[in-house]
Amino acid sequence: MENRTERKPYDTDLSDAEWAIIEPLIPRCTGAGRPREVNIREVVNAIFYLLRTGCAWRHLPHDFPPPGTVYDYFSAWKRNGTLKHIHDTLRRRVRVQAEREAEPSASCLDSQSVKTNEQGGIDGYDAGKKIMGRKRHIIVDTMGLILAVVVHSAGIQDRDGAKAVLDRLKKEDPQRLELTWADGGYAGKLIEWVKTECGWILEIVKRSDDVKGFKLLPHRWVVERTFAWLGRFRRMSKDYEFNTSTSEAMIHLAMINIMTRRLASA
Repeated sequence: MENRTERKPYDTDLSDAEWAIIEPLIPRCTGAGRPREVNIREVVNAIFYLLRTGCAWRHLPHDFPPPGTVYDYFSAWKRNGTLKHIHDTLRRRVRVQAEREAEPSASCLDSQSVKTNEQGGIDGYDAGKKIMGRKRHIIVDTMGLILAVVVHSAGIQDRDGAKAVLDRLKKEDPQRLELTWADGGYAGKLIEWVKTECGWILEIVKRSDDVKGFKLLPHRWVVERTFAWLGRFRRMSKDYEFNTSTSEAMIHLAMINIMTRRLASA
């Protein structure tokens, strides 16, 4: 295990127990080229600092590795699938820790519309939420852990956006998945599409027209709680990324942080 730096710690730093969980999942040097000189634990700490505080890459504190170095590692781990691998590995471990099967049989689907900024990239107008920006479409298990995520224009309707995230999940071969819950916005032809294309049941959980005010709906509250978890990270307050693949990587990173803390505290 790499030694801690001598700098004063930040609240976002990984503890020794948390680093012991993540370190084995980070790719080692291949042996080609120059040896790795940067403290890789500090790179991970810097990424989590940015995610939690919402600062720009160039505004990372000077006692972290250079911002360009931190971003290069983040970008490489995004491209080569390291972040997704870490995320999925930790999700299975959290489920097993909770005495559940590593892969779920039921899930919940929903989207969240968020504003973008002047960074550019894909965006659109969500007429229902009256938001110009992007949608985060996620599928979670019954513990609220993310199974798949797709970020797309907020101008795409939920039924169409759902096909993208459901198709992504299907390609990852979730062998035990049988059922997905969703709200009334996903009713209609999507139900038959999910049955035909994915082999799963899409069950709509509707809110009663007679109920006034807040109502905790079965199953749907789980995915809403996941969006609330993401809201703890200031980088999630808007979509600040140019590429939607980077937006998806940030969501995976937020869940990695949450799951690492959960595993370390057990």
